[in-house]
Amino acid sequence: MKEIKAIVPPQRLPKIRSALRNIKGFPGMTVSKVEGCGHHVSRPTLGIREELTDYSPKVRIEVVCHDDVVEGILQVLVEVGHTGQIGDGIVWVTTVERMVRLSEQVIVMEC
Repeated sequence: MKEIKAIVPPQRLPKIRSALRNIKGFPGMTVSKVEGCGHHVSRPTLGIREELTDYSPKVRIEVVCHDDVVEGILQVLVEVGHTGQIGDGIVWVTTVERMVRLSEQVIVMEC
C-alpha cells in the first residue's frame, strides 16, 4: 500500500477530484486547506509585513491506496494539476505498512 500526498492550488481541486473518481479502484481522498510557500526566490526587498504574508492558499490531497492504482492516481495529479505556473504544487508517495478501515473493523468485547 502507498500514501500519495499532493499540495495543489485550490482552483485545480474540482478537475482533479472529477478525474480521480474515474479511476477504477480509487479509494477516496482527504482534502485539507493549507498554506505554504515554495522554493522560488522571493523579492529581496520584502519587509516584515510581506514576509509574514508570503504564503498562498493551497489544498493538500491525501490518498491511501493499493499499489495497482498508484500510477493512475499520480498521472491524474500531475496532468490535471500542472498549469506550468510557479506554485503548481508537489506530489509525493510513501509506503504504508498497515491500514485499517475503521468502518470495517469488528471489535469483540469479552466480559
